[in-house]
Amino acid sequence: MILTRNEILKRIKAGELKITPFDPKSVGPASIDLSLDKHIRIFDGQNVSIIDELIDYKSITQVVNISRGYILKPGVLVLGITKETVTLPGNVCGWINSRSRFARIGLMSHIAAPFISPGVSNKQVLEIFNAGNHPINLVPGVKLCHLVLQECKGSAIYKGKFRKQIL
Repeated sequence: MILTRNEILKRIKAGELKITPFDPKSVGPASIDLSLDKHIRIFDGQNVSIIDELIDYKSITQVVNISRGYILKPGVLVLGITKETVTLPGNVCGWINSRSRFARIGLMSHIAAPFISPGVSNKQVLEIFNAGNHPINLVPGVKLCHLVLQECKGSAIYKGKFRKQIL
């Protein structure tokens, strides 16, 4: 079951679910808009030919401050992070999706791994890709994606590799 606006606000008020910082205007009919923070990771151009469990994206990227914006060229992938920290209870999971206003110009704000495990408490890394044919200026603070929340049957707490991700 997907949580609607009233249910999201009720659970935030009860402290079951936390979005920090939180703006009630960011809650839509069945999702919460999340904004881009001021740092992204850009790929350094190294070729990676082996994909295995040991691959570390940090070894082939560098952190860049985009306080003044960042021009994302067509066909380029960068990693962003949400300004908001998302804290979910053990019985709620989430899905990050692109917002349609940006998708319509070719910006994919989260392309490959949209699932957020129950019990998570961290900022969300975004896989941002320009699928259009024109440059796009990424600006911190823009509500770039939205989070759809779904109730789980049972309860679980995420304890994986990215539980304390910061970018």
